[in-house]
Amino acid sequence: MIKRFAIATWLVVSGLPAATFAQTVKDYVPCQVMPDILNKFRVDENTLSRFYTVEGSPERIARMEQLYNDYGKQLATVKFSALPQECKVDYILFKRDLAERMRLLAIDKKEIAGIAQWFSFTAPIYDLEKGRRRGASVSGEKIAADFAKVEKQVKDLDEKLKQTKNIGVLEIRRAESMIQGVKRALWSVNEFYNGYDPMYTWWVPKTYEKLNDALTGYGRTWQSKMNNDALQQDKSGIVGKPIGKEEIEKQLAYEMMPYTAEELIEVANKEFAWCDKEMLKASAELGFGNNWKAALEKVKESYVPAGKQPELILRLYNESVDFIKKKDLITLPPLAEETWGMIMMTPERQLVNPFFTGGREISISYPTNTMSYDDRLMSMRGNNPHFSRATVHHELLAGHNLQYFMNSRYRNYRNFQTPFWTEGWALYWEFLLWEQGFPQGPEDRIGMLFWRMHRCARIIFSLNYHLGKWTPQQCIDFLVDRVGHERANAEGEVRRSFVGGYSPLYQLAYMMGGLQFFALKKELVDTKKLSHKDFHDAIISLNAMPVEMIRAILTNQPLKEDHKSAWRFYK
Repeated sequence: MIKRFAIATWLVVSGLPAATFAQTVKDYVPCQVMPDILNKFRVDENTLSRFYTVEGSPERIARMEQLYNDYGKQLATVKFSALPQECKVDYILFKRDLAERMRLLAIDKKEIAGIAQWFSFTAPIYDLEKGRRRGASVSGEKIAADFAKVEKQVKDLDEKLKQTKNIGVLEIRRAESMIQGVKRALWSVNEFYNGYDPMYTWWVPKTYEKLNDALTGYGRTWQSKMNNDALQQDKSGIVGKPIGKEEIEKQLAYEMMPYTAEELIEVANKEFAWCDKEMLKASAELGFGNNWKAALEKVKESYVPAGKQPELILRLYNESVDFIKKKDLITLPPLAEETWGMIMMTPERQLVNPFFTGGREISISYPTNTMSYDDRLMSMRGNNPHFSRATVHHELLAGHNLQYFMNSRYRNYRNFQTPFWTEGWALYWEFLLWEQGFPQGPEDRIGMLFWRMHRCARIIFSLNYHLGKWTPQQCIDFLVDRVGHERANAEGEVRRSFVGGYSPLYQLAYMMGGLQFFALKKELVDTKKLSHKDFHDAIISLNAMPVEMIRAILTNQPLKEDHKSAWRFYK
């Protein structure tokens, strides 16, 4: 694969035919200095994260800040102009990542300072945990007295908190994280000394349990503030954290996406218009005229019986892989084909992931015996064969499963993970297979268009939410009315987007990353500079990074040390 990538890259730069260069090319190693720095940084950051485990502690924040400063100084000693193209990209992205990590640490410190009055009791617990890591001798009697004192402080603060109004989402989320960190530190101390240190074992266990219970109750009080009428924007019960226009712009700049939120919504609406036209064509073919929602209902009714979904997934997988091979679109390593598997998604997870997910394995979303009749029906309808036809190759080959497989084998020193690459690449394969004629009839086209419309809708509802213009309920209604979602599935999608642990830009990254890859394909494949296989093999060998930087490598774009994104990929 590396050999094929070297051919592809050199061809784009040189313009020579493949046969000329393929005879002499050797495995390509971009440079030594940047892979060495990136490998060491990844190990150092992981080591410190494992050692300083208490999230939010001043010790952890200070140590990570020192790490990022140290690597910034090390990077400054590298002569950028002397680096080959790939390593210039690594330099630019690593410099960007260090700056972003420092920015996020500054936010952490600001948010922690903002709730410091509610966590005045943490210092002695942090100090105990710090000493524990080196086996410090302790006085069980003193610890018991300190724990009793801290317990009283926590209970007093708990009562005060119950009487306090106008607590914001930001403060609640941060407080919950802080409490979990303190409890983790307490557990670590108790696990180390209890049963081993006689005097600790004599004095402390009961007071430890009481303090831990007090912290648990304190956490519940913080959580109850989430039910405050001021935070419950609507009847959905979903309370996220809109980040606002300024933060959206900072995160878009970090992701090398030179568009405003408003421009991205405009792009989504243009893509939606294309989907509408195609949907009406398919609807007419099925005899429903312009009533595309009726055609969509017919497609939803094609679901397979309970217990038969894994068989369907295997059939769709085989069809997509056979199609990819027939078209010679990408190299599929035999071991990757051999080692993917299936699991069934739990009912709890289906509340935030109503459709199947994938990666090293495919997680199948389909009804279980504990779900209500309505929820079972919605799950089956939302995961029908024609909808699923668009997403099996997204989750497996040549989508997420192949990404995991290749990332662990090629240029694995790169750790520039971004959803615009991860989700964009997988969605790009939906675009490509549509273009190559993968859907077999109007039902398949409707299924694939449903997902394409869904990705357009994600951009619109997520950005409007984070801009403070839409509530979660408006987002749910939009998915139901504009895309044709089952309501329970729409609720799960919105819940996943805003409280499922995803970054604010994650949902828009599917479509925008896919459009970036498709624009790059037009630039290099449609102009006959590369074959589909050479193009795709090159990308999947490069590992994760912003698509603009993939383009910079494949087309040898001029790069500066202080690179700013400027690729306006959407025409």
